[in-house]
Amino acid sequence: MSATIPAEDIRKPAVAGSWYSDDPDELRQQLEGYMDSVEDAKLDNIIGLVSPHAGYVYSGPVAAYAYRQLKGREYDTVVIVAPSHVASFPFAAVYGRGGYDTPLGLVPVNVELAQSIASGSELIQISDRGHRQEHLGRQEHSLEIQIPFMQLALGEFEIVPIVMGTQSDEVVHELARSLANNLEGKNVLLVASSDLSHFHPYDEARQIDQGVVESVDDFDFNGLLKDLNRRSVEACGGGPICAVMEASKLLGASEAKILNYATSGDVPSGDKREVVGYLSAAFYSENGSAKPKEITKSDKQKTLTLEEKRTLMNIARTTIECVVEGEPVPEFDVSSAKLLEDRGAFVTIHKHGRLRGCIGYIIGVKPLYQTVREVAESAALRDPRFNPVQPSELDDLDLEISALSVPRTITSVEEIQVGTHGIIMRRGYNQGLLLPQVATEQGWDRQTFLEHTCLKAGLPDDAWKDKDTEIQIFSAEVFGEEEVK
Repeated sequence: MSATIPAEDIRKPAVAGSWYSDDPDELRQQLEGYMDSVEDAKLDNIIGLVSPHAGYVYSGPVAAYAYRQLKGREYDTVVIVAPSHVASFPFAAVYGRGGYDTPLGLVPVNVELAQSIASGSELIQISDRGHRQEHLGRQEHSLEIQIPFMQLALGEFEIVPIVMGTQSDEVVHELARSLANNLEGKNVLLVASSDLSHFHPYDEARQIDQGVVESVDDFDFNGLLKDLNRRSVEACGGGPICAVMEASKLLGASEAKILNYATSGDVPSGDKREVVGYLSAAFYSENGSAKPKEITKSDKQKTLTLEEKRTLMNIARTTIECVVEGEPVPEFDVSSAKLLEDRGAFVTIHKHGRLRGCIGYIIGVKPLYQTVREVAESAALRDPRFNPVQPSELDDLDLEISALSVPRTITSVEEIQVGTHGIIMRRGYNQGLLLPQVATEQGWDRQTFLEHTCLKAGLPDDAWKDKDTEIQIFSAEVFGEEEVK
C-alpha cells in the first residue's frame, strides 16, 4: 500500500523514540506484553472504545484493556477522534490523504470516508491542522499513540484520523451526527483518545476521575459534557469521548463497560504526588441488538456473607498495620465472586470513638477487595484532615467498612430514605458526600441530612433546592470490626 502513497502525504511518527519505542521489534514485544496480561471481556459487537494516550510506560497497561478486545476481530476502518494539545482551531480536522506511519508500518487513510465525514459542515473540515504541524517544532501525540496498538491487534485496516481543535458542545454533537450518518452499515470501529485528570495528588485525582468513570459507565454523554463544562471533572479528550459515545449510541451500541482505570501513580515507582488518570472503556451491543440502553441503576445492596465481611476487614486491618509499620502489604488470596465485583467502598478509622480517617471511592473501578485495600491505606496515611496514623496508635483504632452500591441521580428528595441512602451533592465545581450512617449517628431527618451534605460540598445549606444542583443517592452495607468477630 505504501508504494502508491506519495511521501508528502504521509504523516511521519512524531513521538516514536520518546513516548514509545522506535524499534519495531522492541515496540511489538512491549505491546504484546501488555495485551497478553489482559483478559478478553468477551463483548459482543464492539462499536466504540476509549483509550488513553500517554507514554506507553504509563498508559500502555490501561490501553491494553481496550485493544485486547479487538484481537480476533476485523474492521475495515478505524475512526480515531483525538484532542489537540498543540494548537486550537474552531473545527474538527479530518486528515484526508495519504496515511499515518509508525515503526510498525504505514496505515492508509480511507480518503473517501474521510471526505464524506467532513462534507456538509464548517465545523468538520478536511485539514492538516492538528495532524501536520512540523513548523511548530512539536506535533500532536494523542492520535498517533493509538495506532501501534491497533496495528498489533487488527493487522491490516484503514483509518480516518480526526483531531478536535475545539471541544465545544456544538462541534461534539455535529461530529457525532456526521459519524453516525456516514458509518451506518459499515464495518467501522470508533476510538476516542483521552487521558483524565492531570497533576493532582493520587487520591484527589481518583476522586475527580470517578465523575468521568460514572458518566461513561452510565453511557451518559450529555451528563459528561455538562460536568466537563462546569469543570467538575477533567479529561483532555472529553470532547472526543462524548462524540464517540453519542455516535456509538446512534449506531446501535446499547451497553457501556469500564475495562480499566488507573493513574500514572500506579506504575512501578510511579510518583503519587502528581498523577494523570487513564481510562479504557467499550461501547457495544449485545448480540447485535440496536436497542438504546435504558439507564436504570438499582441501589439495592448486594449482601455480603459474614465470611466475606471478615475477609474485607482482615484486608483493611492488615493493610493499615503494614503501611503504618513501613512493611510491605501481602497479596490477598480472594475467590469470592462478590469480592471480585467492581464496587466502591469507604474505610473509616475511629480512635476512642472519634474520627481518625476516612477515604473511599464512590464508583467501583476495581474489585471490591482491592478497593478496600487501597482506601484503607489512604485513610491511614493520606486523609488531608489528619496526620498519618502512627504505630503507637494501632491498638486503639476501630475500623468500619462501607461497601457501596452504584450512585443514581434523583429528581425528588422524597426518594431519600434516611438510614438507607447516602447523598452526593454537586453544583459547579463543588461536590460533597455523606455516608448513610452519618444521618443515623447524628439523628438527622431528611432535610437536615440534605443541608449538611450541601455544607460538606461548600454550598449554602439550602442549595439542594436549586434546580442546578445535582443530587445522587447510594446505599451502603456498613459493618465494623465488632460485628464480624
